[in-house]
Formats: sequence, C-alpha cells, structure tokens
Amino acid sequence: MYRATKDIKLPTTITGSLPRPSWYTENLGRRSFLEAMVNSTFREQYVDAVSVYVHEQEVAGLDIVTDGDAHFDQDVGGQSWTAYPTRQMAGFERGNPRPTPAGKGGLWFPPGHILHDYLESRVMANIVGPVGRGDLQYTPMWKTAQRLTRKPVKFGTIGPELVAFAVADKHYKNIKDRIYALADAFNEELHELADAGCEVIQFEEPQIHLLAVRNIVDAVINPQFSVEVFNRTVKGLRAKTEVWCHTCWGNPSQQRMFASVQSYKPALDLFNKVDADVITFESCSAGGVDLEAFGKTIADKKIAIGVIDHHTLQVERPEEIADHIRRALKHIPVERLVISSDCGMGREGMSRRHAYYKMVALVQGTNIVRRELGLPEAKCLAADERYSMVVPLKSAG
Repeated sequence: MYRATKDIKLPTTITGSLPRPSWYTENLGRRSFLEAMVNSTFREQYVDAVSVYVHEQEVAGLDIVTDGDAHFDQDVGGQSWTAYPTRQMAGFERGNPRPTPAGKGGLWFPPGHILHDYLESRVMANIVGPVGRGDLQYTPMWKTAQRLTRKPVKFGTIGPELVAFAVADKHYKNIKDRIYALADAFNEELHELADAGCEVIQFEEPQIHLLAVRNIVDAVINPQFSVEVFNRTVKGLRAKTEVWCHTCWGNPSQQRMFASVQSYKPALDLFNKVDADVITFESCSAGGVDLEAFGKTIADKKIAIGVIDHHTLQVERPEEIADHIRRALKHIPVERLVISSDCGMGREGMSRRHAYYKMVALVQGTNIVRRELGLPEAKCLAADERYSMVVPLKSAG
C-alpha cells in the first residue's frame, strides 16, 4: 500500500545507514534498546545522533528519511547489521559466541584482504532453542526517530537468510526450518511496527539476486526459495504499510564484494513475485547498466534506483545524477521511479561530511530533472546561496 511515496513524483531517500558521529561512543552490546535508553549517557548520545541524522537529511531535502541505523554498534565493517538480531532475539545463546566458519554463506577473503577482518569479526551467538522476537524492539527505535520529524521515517531490517547463514544451530534439524523460524519472528515484529504507524518498512538484502547470479540450484537454498522467504517475512504487511525490497551486492567497510560489476538480469523476473511495493537496485556503481532491464521486466511496482555510490568518497555532481535519472526515465515511468542511494553509507569507511554532501547532491540532481518536467522541487537548504559565508567574485566588466 503506497503511503510515503503515494503523492510524490521522483521521491528521494537513502537506503538507511549513515556514518556515526565521532562523539557517539556508546554501544548497545547485549542490552535491549529500552534497557539502554534508561542510561542517561546512552540516551543522550543515541537521541542526539538520531536528531543529527534526521536533521541532515531534512536540510539536504530528502522526502523520506531514516534513523541512520543508529542502534547498530561500532563493529568492524558494520557487522552489527548481521549481529544485532542474534544478540536480541529469543533462542540465541547469550554467552559463548563463536566466529562463523570461514566460507559459510559464500564469503571468503584471504588474510591480507581488508574484508578478512570482517570475517574474523563475524562472532555470533549460537541458536540453542526456538527462535522468537525477543528484544528486537524495532517499534520504540522507530518512534524515537519519527517524533523528531514530520517526514516519514523508513525503517529497515536484515532478513532471515543472512542471519541463518551466519550462526551455528544447535536446535533446528535443518537450515530451512531455521530460516522459517526467523522469518516468522521478524514478521511478528514488523507487524507491531506497522501497527504503530511506520509508513515504510524495508526488508534488506534478500538473497534472490545473489543466488541467481551465482547460479545456485541447491534443493533448498535457491532463488525461488529466497522469494518464498521474503514473502513469508512480510506476509500481511502491505495492507498496513509500504513495503520495500532492498537489494545490493554487499558493502562492508564500503568495499565491493565482487571483483567485477554484477547484473541483476538473472533475477529480475523473480522480483515481480516478491510481495513489495518498491524494489531498490544499485545502479550508480554499475554505471546504470540494468536501467533498461529494470523498466522492461519489473511490472506494477515502483523501482528505486541508486544514483550515488556508497563505495567511493567522490561526491557525485548534481549534473551526473540528473543524467542518470534521465536515462532511467527512458525506461521507467516517472510515476514509478524513486531516487535513492545504492546502499548504506554507514558501514565503517565513509565520513559524515562525505555522506552529507552525497545526500545534498542527490536532491540537487533530482531537482534538475523535476524542474525540466515541471514538477515541484524540494527545498535544499544546504545549497541555498543566501547562507554561504563566501561572497562570490563578480566578473569585471
């Protein structure tokens, strides 16, 4: 059900995470969110960080904002994105965490590679009993951000597959049962979030495209099963909120996970089957190679394309972003096009200033196209020349 994007043409947003402020030194660890919020130091730092994230997105002029994934800890490569559910959900051992065996889930980087640190940091709790929601507490996190802004706050969550691939299991007999249990627990949590009024819920990183590009045809773990898992996780949500399916190719420490640019083409037909309103795709870092395929294949859903690259510190020029959007509009109707970042910018590798100006450029570039199409432009306070402290030189004569 379209809510946040219902009445906006070319709505703008980012995928989710943003770099942590240097003064935000508190971590949740194994505390629940509400338990941590009792501590005055954590509460002050957390609320201040979310306030900064929301404010900077508003100053940039984004239409849909996020809380910057502020509840994640300061882990190597943004590992907390995967680890958070294992620290908070029921059924996981609270002590004795163990590194995920090397290569499990298709990941392997040799010693001497920056992402080997990431593998060594995949220290996860074991499953020792029936999985349940436990203390995920997504709703109070969303409320903390939403009461700071009138713009819709998009809340994202990792999906069941990546959690299932990253942990040792002493309870379920097979990986399929493990994934189903995680999907059902996430679904219950997300329904509470939707019932609280969250207008956009984003399921992050289904394995559909990753399995398809690797041509994995395992009897259980395969692209078709990944679609089933997505739909089971979000079952019933579209009657209450706008559901986004975020796809990316991985970016711990802002690193590419593949040696070469990957295409979504092997999986695009399957994305028509996911129970989502919006499908997001990386596009900027791939040079827009799949834009035509997105438009030709994805039917009856909105398509969010990334027009800023989360891997590089080079801030895109608004003119570059406008050109990317124009290319997309040759294949995707303006009513179905959403403008976003390729992926998150907060997984240990980018500064706050780089992320901020990438968001500003995203809005400026979108405004160029809006102007050309006669659409309302977003106010971008960050680019308002009236508030510059440098007076431009006037040309002589």
